[in-house]
Amino acid sequence: MNKTLRVIATVLFVVIATNNLPAQDNTSGAVQLVGEATSQWQVGVTISAVGNCRGLIASIPVFTDWPEQQVQVVEENFSKHVKNVQFRILGGGVKQMIVVIPYIGPGETAQALITYEITRQAIESPRDTSRLTSPKKVPRSMRRFLGNSPYIETSNSRIRAASRTLGQDASNDWEKVEAIYDWVRDNVQYEFSTKLKGAAAALKDGKGDCEEMTSLFVAICRLNKIPARCIWVPGHCYPEFYLQDPAGRGHWFPCQVAGQRDFGSMPDLRPIIQKGDSFKVPGKKKPQRYVSELLKGQSFVGGKPKVRWVRKMQSQ
Repeated sequence: MNKTLRVIATVLFVVIATNNLPAQDNTSGAVQLVGEATSQWQVGVTISAVGNCRGLIASIPVFTDWPEQQVQVVEENFSKHVKNVQFRILGGGVKQMIVVIPYIGPGETAQALITYEITRQAIESPRDTSRLTSPKKVPRSMRRFLGNSPYIETSNSRIRAASRTLGQDASNDWEKVEAIYDWVRDNVQYEFSTKLKGAAAALKDGKGDCEEMTSLFVAICRLNKIPARCIWVPGHCYPEFYLQDPAGRGHWFPCQVAGQRDFGSMPDLRPIIQKGDSFKVPGKKKPQRYVSELLKGQSFVGGKPKVRWVRKMQSQ
């Protein structure tokens, strides 16, 4: 995600409404949902043609359901230029909208916009974390969360050296992950940058923003055989780590590496855009850290069109 856009999105985000959910038993090892916020977001694209534009295909990541998030469509706005709209789920659960536009004439504007109502729950960690453990056998679908990802360099010698001693004195795996969390926060000073550096550079420089700090935490967790991944919300990202309860059920636990200290819980109610950090995207040769918007066209006569990608919160 473009880092400048992330800052703008942070300023724009406002929680529409917050409600308390019924109290839940949080002794089972799973996270608990303790509050919620509802907001409406418009997602899509507008394309203004300078000359004749033919054979356009736009792909746009859109909101989807997660355990702590429920999404429903409240409005669709497709101009006459749109021939077909389809949706597909990429590996890792990212949902894409694929928009087919055969032709846009000079001076015309095509648009494909969807408004979603999103309900996002806050997360509270379980009371008893002492019996949560790293998985002895990782399912095939989870193995992507144990190795290298773009800018999460688990093969880097500095990161590997740092990972060997962290959490050695911990009495359980939860405390081990917490030791990794505290070490990253203590050794990387927050400093925003519009340029993505990655985990290795953040460790070397001793500074980075939410993406770098999250990437380093994820890398060290993975080297300790604890699955971890990046979570993307408007203007921000944070990590989740994966442990199992005594019954062998796996649970993802969030934490806020940059900013306020929240370990195993997440009060942030911004809607989730994506979960993961290594995606196979059709049309891209290399794995992608983040599924971005993309426009392809067969021909642009008279100049390239003006493209505006839309992801904005609606006033209510």
